[in-house]
Amino acid sequence: MRCSELRARAGRAARGVGLALALLGAAASAEAHKSSDSYLQLDARPGALALRWDIALRDLDIALDLDSDGDGKLTWGEVRAAWPRIEAYATARLSIEGCRLETGERGLERRSDGAYAVLHLASACTLPEPPAIRYSLFAEVDPTHRGIAKIERPGQPVALSVLDPSRGSAAGAAAADSATSAVSGSAAVAQPPSRWQFLVEGIHHILGGYDHVLFLLCLLLPAVMRRQGGHWQPVERLGQAIWPVAGIVTAFTVAHSITLALAALKLVSLPSWFIEPAIAVTIALAALDNVRPVFPVRRVVVAFCFGLIHGFGFASVLAELNLPTADFAWALLQFNLGLEVGQLMIVVVTTAVLFVLRRWPRYRAVVIRGGSFTAMAIAAIWFVERVADLKLLPA
Repeated sequence: MRCSELRARAGRAARGVGLALALLGAAASAEAHKSSDSYLQLDARPGALALRWDIALRDLDIALDLDSDGDGKLTWGEVRAAWPRIEAYATARLSIEGCRLETGERGLERRSDGAYAVLHLASACTLPEPPAIRYSLFAEVDPTHRGIAKIERPGQPVALSVLDPSRGSAAGAAAADSATSAVSGSAAVAQPPSRWQFLVEGIHHILGGYDHVLFLLCLLLPAVMRRQGGHWQPVERLGQAIWPVAGIVTAFTVAHSITLALAALKLVSLPSWFIEPAIAVTIALAALDNVRPVFPVRRVVVAFCFGLIHGFGFASVLAELNLPTADFAWALLQFNLGLEVGQLMIVVVTTAVLFVLRRWPRYRAVVIRGGSFTAMAIAAIWFVERVADLKLLPA
């Protein structure tokens, strides 16, 4: 083989390895906690609208720098001093067509994933049907943020909507089988009916959940190799990699679906101070097993056991909505399907890249060992951040 061909192959392998490791390293510069969400609960009656708006303090701190003394922890005194700024910032980024919102009571609430600022707004208006909600909270600092709106009207089904500030307009909140609308400037623009908004939210949630993605990548790094006599050997056929990957993904899916449903239904509840560090530990252990086997069972069993933990990390979006049973079941089904679609996207791309690279002589050293040590380092930092409530990685 000519030197030019060898250099070309080496170049392709290096680029492929760079892509694979970039998927791991990108997580180091991203927020590792759950996707950013706020919760809007609208009680709409003829001539009166009451709105409760819950916004995570961790998100407000990023936008407004609430931690005035810079010690990495928010105190009640800091939050109380910042209330005028919080109200001004939030209310400037929310409007409802035909309703003039006035601020009322304020408070704090501890939720499963941390402390939230609670704003109470009201208006002497009759909420239009469907309402046009202009929502741009955190659009300038966090493109992954979503608002989850629940609208209750006397004698009508609960209406749900996911509000995406990155669109530069407001999504009209509507029931799952009703048409939605948007506001662009001052004009409302009708959109097609959307029965699948929580499916889209599920895809967004897992693609933005960098810790869940990193865990999957750790499981996939050795998927195109086989351990023989204590050494890694590349598989001969793509099918030899696909079937183990299918087993791992299925086990992870079944497990996190179980705990997602249980946690979202509030039948089982574990605090975020335990779940978030535990997810970081699962990443570190999965990565360590790539370097030195530590589990006496097959990886499919590991994926299932750790998937039970990750399911709690997915649950907060639906758990906080307090939906009626029928609406909850439909939203849960969509959300879980969205998680699986996003997960499948990750698995297909990663497995294809790794299969192409599997015969590279340094695959074991660079991809498996290098990728695994990178993942362990990121997981260790996330663990310290979550246990000590510190910020070590940039947002």
